[in-house]
Amino acid sequence: MRRSVKYRLLFLLSAIVIYCIGFQWLPESMQGANALGLTIAIAASYFVLLPAMYAYCIIYVGQQHWWKMLVVFSLSSLMARFSFPAELASYFEFIAWLRYPIIAVLLLLQVTLVYRVIKSLWQGRKLPGDPRLHIHDAVQGKVLSEKALQAHGVAMTLAMEVVNWFYALNHLTRQHPQSLCKLQLLSASPWHYLLANIVIISSAVFSYWLLASWSMIAAILVSSYIGYCLVMARANYRLARYYSVYIHQQYLVVNAGVWGFTMLPLSDIEEVNVGNYGRNKAVTNKHSKEQINNIHKTESNNEQLHLGRGESNVQIKLKSSQRYYGAMSMLPEDIKQLYLHVDKPEAISQLISVKEAA
Repeated sequence: MRRSVKYRLLFLLSAIVIYCIGFQWLPESMQGANALGLTIAIAASYFVLLPAMYAYCIIYVGQQHWWKMLVVFSLSSLMARFSFPAELASYFEFIAWLRYPIIAVLLLLQVTLVYRVIKSLWQGRKLPGDPRLHIHDAVQGKVLSEKALQAHGVAMTLAMEVVNWFYALNHLTRQHPQSLCKLQLLSASPWHYLLANIVIISSAVFSYWLLASWSMIAAILVSSYIGYCLVMARANYRLARYYSVYIHQQYLVVNAGVWGFTMLPLSDIEEVNVGNYGRNKAVTNKHSKEQINNIHKTESNNEQLHLGRGESNVQIKLKSSQRYYGAMSMLPEDIKQLYLHVDKPEAISQLISVKEAA
């Protein structure tokens, strides 16, 4: 995982923790004994600590534009409106008026989303594989500017909606290439799929119950968005179970469910090794000399991309950097080595051997 991706996740987790603390600990009124101290501490976290973290983790490390600082200040103002004591929350009333344009934008997005999905599915009803492959094909082998790379990343992310429906409906995958082997993924198990459906339905019902007393429109919008995740859950299950590793034209395609995707040109694969490539463990006095040597030999494994549960059994070395689209294509990163845990490691190595012989 790239440094910028790690810092994005660090900021996201920090924001979730700080906002949750604010909602839990802030008093309803300033009349309490510790109300002033708690309010000052939380306010400093909202408007000083989080913006500082955003400036470093997102703007500096992620090389983003400084105007995006408005995002964290707006979000903190919104959280202050609903979490601060009543005497102070009224000063953030202006942010509450934003709910009307936000609702309008969400409704517009829903209508646009339905239109785009139906149109894309109709156009792609005869596609022989993942819709993302055709977007990737359009730029493969080209030298793109930073702006063009960002536009390509946005296109890959927007394509995820079509991908979800493509894999959720059995009829659309009837011409899909056969699986070469399968990644060992938790999401490929039926009980995991069942549990995901239960969680999504329960979350949708709970969110509706929680928001209905405040705003019926918000309750319907939020619960419908959560319920819509059932499509993604089915797509994730079918993709992980049936189409995790396969060959498309001259590419080796690897899918970690709907969450991760990469497309490796067969001509760019330098070497495929089959063995035990587990992530590093700390060296202790209990290790034998031979074990210590093996640990040091695989020291670089710990920073490489591993897909599949358990210790990897396939190592793929590439001649040049290729892109892995993580977090549903929202967090892309460049890779030169890929480690997989598959059920048939020999299938990949034999494929590359045949390619080299040809």
